[in-house]
Amino acid sequence: MTFPPKPFSLAEIAAMNPAAWQAVIGAEPRSAAQWMRHASELGSADAQTVIGQWLLDGHGEEANHKEALRFFLKAGTQGQVMGMNMCGRCFENGWGTAVDFFAAANWFRQAAHNGLDSGMYNYANLLAAGKGVKKNDDEALQWYTTAAKLGHAKSMTKIGHFHEDGRVVAKDAESALAWFKKGAEGGDFRGQFNYASMLAERGRGEEALFWLEKVPLTATAAYKRLVGDKLLNSPHATFQAVGRAMLADAVSA
Repeated sequence: MTFPPKPFSLAEIAAMNPAAWQAVIGAEPRSAAQWMRHASELGSADAQTVIGQWLLDGHGEEANHKEALRFFLKAGTQGQVMGMNMCGRCFENGWGTAVDFFAAANWFRQAAHNGLDSGMYNYANLLAAGKGVKKNDDEALQWYTTAAKLGHAKSMTKIGHFHEDGRVVAKDAESALAWFKKGAEGGDFRGQFNYASMLAERGRGEEALFWLEKVPLTATAAYKRLVGDKLLNSPHATFQAVGRAMLADAVSA
């Protein structure tokens, strides 16, 4: 579909089909950002969320975290669930504002109660850590479980840790293994590493290596450094090689 002209009203934006939105999102970044900013100023919550993300990333415009938060707040107050979640992320990480876990928890809670799996996950993380809210592992597990039922892979991995550690639920290595497998298959790099680690402990080295090699494809540089150092201490040369590759990736990232 061709790049749509700038809209003149919210009604025009509301009438756009998914293909038209994709045409804008996939367009040349500067032109796309100009279109999305215009739609945002007309009051489109969806456009506000997109331009907010682009301002975080520096897509089409110079990165501006304070401006990104401004648009996320506009979207969030209109009830756009991803906008709510991104408000929480900004307050949690200090993007465009001072770190404020209380505000982050409030935004994540709203996103969670409005059905967003990543909002559930982020709110559960704060509950588990006791940041911005009273620590509550029981409620955290409930939110992880709800998100996992929606297919949220990171939440599946978190549930695995509850079973591994015996928090809230009985300590159960086999249940932990099953949840880590779900997280790994869902694409969570932490789940992939934890699943690989448990497979290696069971002598299933080839399967473990298969999942270890997937970790650096999506892992953050910080996680590659953490895991890379651990793998260098492995007694298995193949695992050590993966660790060295992760450390090299982390340096070049």
